[in-house]
Amino acid sequence: MSGVETFRNLQSEATEWRRYLHENPELEFRLDNTARFVAEKLASFGINHIETGIAETGIIALIQGESGDGPTIGLRADMDALPILEASNKPWSSRVLGKMHACGHDGHTAMLLAAAKYLAQARKFKGCVALIFQPAEEVELPSGGLKMVQAGIMERFNISQVFGMHNAPGIDVGKFATCHGPMLASQDDFDLVVKGKGGHAAAPHRAVDPVVIAAQIILGLQTVVSRNTDPTDALVISVTKLKAALAYNVIPDRVEMAGTVRTLVPRLRDFAEQQISAVAEGIARGFGAEVEFKYLRSVPVTFNHSEETNLAIKAARALVGFDFVDDKLRGRMGAEDFAYMLEARPGAIIYVGNGSTASLHHPAYDFNDDALPYGIGYWVKLVETVMGA
Repeated sequence: MSGVETFRNLQSEATEWRRYLHENPELEFRLDNTARFVAEKLASFGINHIETGIAETGIIALIQGESGDGPTIGLRADMDALPILEASNKPWSSRVLGKMHACGHDGHTAMLLAAAKYLAQARKFKGCVALIFQPAEEVELPSGGLKMVQAGIMERFNISQVFGMHNAPGIDVGKFATCHGPMLASQDDFDLVVKGKGGHAAAPHRAVDPVVIAAQIILGLQTVVSRNTDPTDALVISVTKLKAALAYNVIPDRVEMAGTVRTLVPRLRDFAEQQISAVAEGIARGFGAEVEFKYLRSVPVTFNHSEETNLAIKAARALVGFDFVDDKLRGRMGAEDFAYMLEARPGAIIYVGNGSTASLHHPAYDFNDDALPYGIGYWVKLVETVMGA
């Protein structure tokens, strides 16, 4: 794995940046300090074309290669944290109560910054690299990725291909993983209200109990997956919220439910919406109740395009060797708003190993700084692979 040694001299500086960002997390689109920090670092590398304020706090920076005769490819890093109380007990833990970098976006930002420093000095490629620093990955509708696409970044900066990278707890440091086609699931959410007839809990025969009906609907929804979907297709329907009466002795007149739908098969989004509505209405009607149903389309399937996935695999193997890159990763049911960029342009996302750390979005999670030179090296190798001089 000698290829990574070239980038270890950037690890110490990138670690400082990463830990500073970890100590000072910001949420959603409100990334004023983070964006300022990133823009100042980029300028210090001698990068002259830096545009800020895209999708509120997003940044695009352009690095021209030694020859301008070539494509422009986008490299994306997300910058936002999560509303979680940190429990990592690290010396660089969050200084902001109730906010932490629990998904490693601090590491993603630091790796792309360090790669930018290297590329700005070497410039041994043809064309242009567009560095995309994105806000609000953890936000739904509209997320930062969607808003940057809607702001026209692909057209304005003539980006022909776009690439992403995410850290992965459970994959060894020094290893990469990706796959062709669907890599991460779509995410849709639903709200459902069961309207019955309230009454005294001691006289249920005089009411139309929406709690019992809601329970039947929850069980009925499980058959949408187990009995109405091809077992070889991936679909998850989870009810995650339930709100009923506030007293022991009251049958409420309504129960509010909500949940999420995940799939790796885009056509199943329509199927799930139709079936959830049909199952809920059918069960409710059978008990003399009514339902209100809302289905919210959120993040699409994160789909890796074939040619760009091959380029990502080739770049990773150039860095760490053939055996340390898994190119047949099974699709995962988490969602990622980089999917919007992959709908706008062909591209691919890859996982970089984070070792045996706590899982993403866990209060004890922390990005593994040993992974930094691998992420930095991947970005540089990718540029060299796609646009090598």
